[in-house]
Amino acid sequence: MAKKTNPRWGRVDEEMKKEISYIISNEIKDPNVTGLISVTKVHVTTDLKYAKVYVSILNAKNTKETLAGLKKSAGFVRSEVAKRVNLRTTPEIIFELDDSMEYGARIDSILKEVMKDIKPEKGE
Repeated sequence: MAKKTNPRWGRVDEEMKKEISYIISNEIKDPNVTGLISVTKVHVTTDLKYAKVYVSILNAKNTKETLAGLKKSAGFVRSEVAKRVNLRTTPEIIFELDDSMEYGARIDSILKEVMKDIKPEKGE
């Protein structure tokens, strides 16, 4: 993948993110797609063939089923994006799970545990 040095690519990524977020929130009717789904970032390749969509899934009954439902709905999402975003070609949508929020929460809990174990010295 070539580097995206042109500021246009950032705008393309953000526009795709906005539209895909709206489509997931309001138009996907798949019963497997449950919980709070947040599109954290989108990376569109410079040749406009692929768009990796990173999603964070919270409060879902089953995260794996929700991600599978999103992947199954990728064709519908792509067709809706084609109607809304004016691009030469509409990229193929690839959904990926973004677990950075869970990772951050885990690190935070580990730090809290470590801080409990450290006793303050006299004078602090």
